[in-house]
Amino acid sequence: MSSTVTAIKTTPQATLNTTPSPVPSGPVTASINFFVPPADGSPAQHIVDGAAGGKTVENYRSEAVTVALRDIRGAEDEFSVDQNAFAPLQNVQSDPSIDWDDDESIKTKYYPEVEKVLRAAVSMDGEIRKVVIFDHTIRVADPNAHREPVMAAHVDQTAISTARRVRRHTSEEEAEKLLQGRYRLINVWRPLTRGPVTSYPLGFASADSASSSDIEPIQHIYPNGYAGEHAGVKYNQDQMWHYWSRMTPDERLLLQCFDSNLGEKGGRTPHTAFVHPRTPSDAEPRKSIEVRALVFG
Repeated sequence: MSSTVTAIKTTPQATLNTTPSPVPSGPVTASINFFVPPADGSPAQHIVDGAAGGKTVENYRSEAVTVALRDIRGAEDEFSVDQNAFAPLQNVQSDPSIDWDDDESIKTKYYPEVEKVLRAAVSMDGEIRKVVIFDHTIRVADPNAHREPVMAAHVDQTAISTARRVRRHTSEEEAEKLLQGRYRLINVWRPLTRGPVTSYPLGFASADSASSSDIEPIQHIYPNGYAGEHAGVKYNQDQMWHYWSRMTPDERLLLQCFDSNLGEKGGRTPHTAFVHPRTPSDAEPRKSIEVRALVFG
């Protein structure tokens, strides 16, 4: 049974030429996989062989739908987390000494950069009181990679799982205080490719174009008994999909998963990787990192 939030098995990329092909850009029509709920109405995904990224078993499926995606390149100033639940950021520099193959290097050198970006780019009805970065994932468009791009429309967290995250990553006493104020869960996405992203770009929909009925919670159950929750996204012709062509390592995409000020709707951004039909055969395999953070006002 196919999964809404499992990665596609990508095909090996050709050896890079010394003169790379043009990077695909502009509006595009492409196939996106959307969530189809199970007959019993209780979607669940079980991790059966270890931590996230391991083998999964699901009781739901996905269906491919051809949709139009707007390229936001050149229109970056039109979007913000508050209005669209996503925001493109440019000219963000990283420490060149970060070892992207070493988790500790990422945590000690990149996490502080992510916090700085969030404090500068996110409004919280006043001063940001606290930022808690709780995990990161590196994805590579390679069938031998530990984590490949996710090829189905989804939202990383729900209202329920965000509250669980607050309680899991702060003390019991502090969590109850933080949950009384405004809190957001935001995914900070950036490419790790040597040049502009040319394969498996990220597609994302404006939050206000996806109705509550389009978003369905899915239980995410780990072998140790911990139960998280993400959401599948059902197709709706009113959804407005976008992507950001030619993303480079000095660019960041903020994807909001939840905002407590918006209740169950949560100001969440449906997103997915997709196959760009104009990706050249010699494209550099997409490599990216996403860092998830709780932001408290």
